Parts: sequence; structure tokens; C-alpha cells
Amino acid sequence: MTTFGIGTQTKEQALANLSNMTGNLTPIQADEHLARIANAQAYMQVNDIAAIYLNAGTNLTYFTGMRWYASERLVGAILPATGKIQYIAPYFEIGSLNGFKVIDGSMHSWQEHENPYQLFVSVLQKLNISENATVGIDESAQFFIYDGINKAQTGLKLVNAQPVTAHCRMHKSANELALMQRAMDMTLAVHKATASMLHEGISTTEVEAFIKQAHQKVGAPGNYFCIVLFGLATSFPHGVKDPQILKSGDMVLIDTGCKVHDYLSDITRTYVFGEATERQRQFWDYEKAAQIAAFNAAKIGESCETVDAAARSYLSTQDLGPEYQTPGCPHRTGHGIGLDIHEWPYLVGGNKTPLATGMCFSNEPMLVVPDEFGVRLEDHFYMTDNGPRWFTQPSHSIDDPFGLNK
Repeated sequence: MTTFGIGTQTKEQALANLSNMTGNLTPIQADEHLARIANAQAYMQVNDIAAIYLNAGTNLTYFTGMRWYASERLVGAILPATGKIQYIAPYFEIGSLNGFKVIDGSMHSWQEHENPYQLFVSVLQKLNISENATVGIDESAQFFIYDGINKAQTGLKLVNAQPVTAHCRMHKSANELALMQRAMDMTLAVHKATASMLHEGISTTEVEAFIKQAHQKVGAPGNYFCIVLFGLATSFPHGVKDPQILKSGDMVLIDTGCKVHDYLSDITRTYVFGEATERQRQFWDYEKAAQIAAFNAAKIGESCETVDAAARSYLSTQDLGPEYQTPGCPHRTGHGIGLDIHEWPYLVGGNKTPLATGMCFSNEPMLVVPDEFGVRLEDHFYMTDNGPRWFTQPSHSIDDPFGLNK
């Protein structure tokens, strides 16, 4: 039996069947950014954190709406436990940054020959943040930023700001979930189109190029990332150096995602080009069962590690593992997702974080059979008051991965 929906049309036909899916979407607005700031400040006040530094990147975007990139220069903001955001940037960038400003706040600037970390400390002093105060540093900031601030200050207690940023970011709002849902829907449509245009002799490089075009056709800027693997290469979770050429009987693993108003998708599908062997079929079924076991274990109040353990417990009944050994699942069952492709919390052994409403996770307990193939089925779910809900429905079967012939 050949796989249903695979290799049924040309690349041109597959692209022609796609259309822009980004209509009727609203980016995160200023009122939500202000609510996020208030949430962070409430947490900081309870935990005696006087301020946190938000570096250019997703933390700055999450709280202020400002989109800017991390570089060798200090660009970011101080979020005090009370009061307004305070931006810090090179003088020559102020005009550009003002164009990206969503939330009001003073802009403190430094010239190229000046010490920006000294400026950081002086802004804290103007905010009446005393020398013995606790100040959090963005966990994504480069080490040189922490080092520069540490050398410029005297008496401050510098800590990781992650307890604040993660506390806020890992609970998604209805608006965030809507943006992520659309991004997931778009990527799933791209997966279906990609499977339909595969043919013997096509290269992974050609498939990657098609996926970029397809994501653009549905309204994304392109791929946020893309992994395409054939045959033996599917046993390497994040790929190999050299491209492969598709041949009949190959396992195909495609992992890709896009960005919609800053929020991300991330879906993996694995199937066989041609007719599956009994061994391929067996491991594909193991993978799907492990994914469902993880989903069913996701209950409000249960720990993140419980979800990971559920997948591994099932796999152990099939003599896979134990734990992270192969043949079996060599990595965590899932990761959080939002503005970053991998963010808190993680579905992994040792993570006692209780599941709560608004948390979003990948569910991908990938199976690796060394020197043969790998199978990864990755869908995401989010927690509601009543338990987990899929963003996208899991792959139907190895013979009909997209459920086109149900």
C-alpha cells in the first residue's frame, strides 16, 4: 500500500492550492503589553525584586512591544517594580527605536565612547533603587552584558530574571493562543502541500525551498526553521550535514514552522515514501501511542515531568529505552512555545512545574532506531481549565498521515 496523499501533484499545483491565511488577525495591542508589565511588577513586588533588565529580543518584545535585535551594543529596557519602563540605547539608534516604541517610557542614551553599563546603574539610582537591591538580568542577555553591569555596580544583588519572565510568558492569553493557532494551521497546510509534491529523486534542498515558498503563499515571511530528512538521516533528530535524495521506501521526516505576528508554529510529520515495511509501521505506531500517552497525562496540577514519564512508561512496555536510551526516545517529550520556538516550561524528567491554564507545549517523544530511521510526530497542545487541547490533530496513520482518506 502506498502512502495516501504523498506524491499526487506537481510543485506548481501544490502551490496553486495554497492561499493567504493571515486575514482577520490582530497583533498584540498596547493594553495587553501594559497588563503584562503589571503582572510582572506584582510578582516582583511580592518577591522583593527591585527591577529587571530586558535585553533586545523576545523578552523586550513581550513586555514592551518593541522589536529589536540583540547585538554587541546594550539595547534594552529597565522594568522597575513600580513605575514606567525605562529604555536604554545608543544615541544614534534613538530615532529608529522611537519608531518601534509601543509603550511609553523615557529613553536614556549613551554615545559610542561612553560606558552604557554606568548609564544603566545611574538610571537605577534615579529610580531610587538602592545599592543593596535585587536586580534581575534577562536570561537571554549575552554574558558581556551581565559582566558589564556587574563591574559598573556596587552592592546590587544581580540575579537571573527568568523567574519573572517565565512566570509571565508561560501562561498564554486568548490573543496569544489565537495567533499560535493560525500559525499552526498554516504550517499544517504547508506540510500537506509538501507531501503531495514529493517524487523519487527530489533532494532535501529542493523540498526546503518549496516549504519556504509554501509558507510565503499562506502569508508567512517564510520558514522560521526547516528540517527535511530522508532515509537513514531521519535517525538524527536535528539533521545531518549533507542533503539526501528521495527514493522509494524512504522514511521522510519534515519539521518546520513559521511566524505570525511574532508567534511561532512547529510541526513534524513522518511517513514513508512508497510502501512501509512492517518495521517502519511498527515504530510509527509506537510513536503515535507514546504521543497520545503524553497528551492523556497532561492534567491541571500535574507536574511537567509526569507527561514525559507517561510517554516513556508506554515505550518501556515495548522494550524501548529505558529512559533516554535508544532504540527509544533520546530527548525530552516536549518544550514550551510562544515568541521563542523553545521556551518554558519543558516536558522533561525532573521538571516539577505544575501544569496550568494557558501553558503551551510540543508533544514529540521521537523514536530513534540507530543506523535505520527515526520517527517524530510533533503536534502542540495548550492547557485549558478542563485539560489539554490540541492546536493540530495528530497524524492519522502511517498510510494516511493527514487523514485525507478517513
